[in-house]
Amino acid sequence: MTRRNAASALPRRRRAGANPMRDYDRLPPGLRLWLAGAALPWSARAVHRAFRAALARSGGCPKAALATLDRIEARLLARDAPRIWGTGHPSTAPSGSTGERAAWRTAG
Repeated sequence: MTRRNAASALPRRRRAGANPMRDYDRLPPGLRLWLAGAALPWSARAVHRAFRAALARSGGCPKAALATLDRIEARLLARDAPRIWGTGHPSTAPSGSTGERAAWRTAG
């Protein structure tokens, strides 16, 4: 049996009639790029829902919405990492940065 690289104590959900590739293809390009670098196994549907909510709260600013997704993911990792990898994992350390992925948004 092949083990997937998706170790997490966070809940997983499957939905009937799901078409993950279609859902992924319908994401905005910037969000697809963010998702490609995500540390957690987000579904396209879940990340799109979170992005739309963050976009609404940010007044329509995609960069601010993606930064919100960075913070959400960091919070989820900080909660999950000690259970999976132990308390010495880097995601459990307090940090003021939003991660390396933020660099691609400001580089161009």
